[in-house]
Amino acid sequence: MLGLKPKKGKLLIAEPALTGDVSFNRSVVLLAEHNQEGSVGFILNKPLNYSMSDLVEEIQVPFPVYNGGPVEQDNLYFIHKVPELISNSVEISDGIFWGGDFDATVALINDRKINQSDIRFFLGYSGWASLQLDQELLSKSWIVVTNKYESDIIRKSTQAFWREKMMELGGDYLLWSNAPENPSLN
Repeated sequence: MLGLKPKKGKLLIAEPALTGDVSFNRSVVLLAEHNQEGSVGFILNKPLNYSMSDLVEEIQVPFPVYNGGPVEQDNLYFIHKVPELISNSVEISDGIFWGGDFDATVALINDRKINQSDIRFFLGYSGWASLQLDQELLSKSWIVVTNKYESDIIRKSTQAFWREKMMELGGDYLLWSNAPENPSLN
């Protein structure tokens, strides 16, 4: 499982050594794009203290919003698993899609045709310039793993997701799964 190459649809698990990084400490990122020009992904396990109804006046349902990453945090992004309902989406992989017709999405949410297990909203995204992610992998900042959850990743990825992934990796990572988020508070 260790040693996989980055590819859209794969997960990036932050190495425990990233504890000082405010954005990526204990993060699990879904790669939405990875090519020669760079990489784009969304942090799956960092909910914010906002709901969609706080950010988009037309939305009447309090869907949670997540911190997608440090880039363009004033923009809203979303992934989903209902391309038959949301046109103009781009498939990431394995039944998970990125973006699409936002106005139609708002109407579907308000009509309760899309629920929280179908879609996830993010403020910002995680981005890497050409070869930047490759350099971070060489410096052991990330572990690349397969998204075994496929489209169910939206429901599966909770705040405890990083800890769960550490436990799955086993070995020395088991120790980190129980370490406090801020070791100086230990």
